[in-house]
Amino acid sequence: MLSPRKPDPFFTALLDIAKHVQESLHYADDFKVETIADLKEVSIQMKAYETAGDTLIHELITKLNTSFMTPIEREDILQLAIKMDDILDGIEHFLGNLEMFSLIEIDEYMQKFMSNIVKSTDEIVKAMELLTKKKLVEMRTHAVQIKEYERVCDDVLRTSIKQLFIREKDPIRIIQLKDLYELLEEVADYCQDVANTIETIIMRNA
Repeated sequence: MLSPRKPDPFFTALLDIAKHVQESLHYADDFKVETIADLKEVSIQMKAYETAGDTLIHELITKLNTSFMTPIEREDILQLAIKMDDILDGIEHFLGNLEMFSLIEIDEYMQKFMSNIVKSTDEIVKAMELLTKKKLVEMRTHAVQIKEYERVCDDVLRTSIKQLFIREKDPIRIIQLKDLYELLEEVADYCQDVANTIETIIMRNA
């Protein structure tokens, strides 16, 4: 049985990772890109976030490798951490492509993707806060909400690509924007992976 008395260090580490991902996504979403220099700045900062995230994952793995007992399955702890880190890696990759393409215009579809992904990270943090309190069953509400945001992103992807082929005539720009939309949908899928892992942990431990 999970003791409700105090936060487990592994759960605290997962919350730290979730908060780091949340902070980085809010930074990316709030940053106003108006010039190529802005793109460079946000790309550099996101790389720093991504590197710091890798450090958090490494510290968790070290803790897993040196601990005799864990509050839940080691594989579930590691899977949850890696899936959260995938979100950060995906957005860093997306922003790197924006810089590579020198695209400073963030259209309505990218904004919708980002809005739903950011809200997903907020839900992940709420779920990890419940995990530190060992309130596993209550985490399910947040997992369900994350999946709803991912469903919205599925709709955004279909609409964005449909409108892209209707409106855009430049084949190079079509390729660039389609790649960017698909990258963002992939990040939304990473959020859903976190939700699925949360539900697995609930099923095995609640």
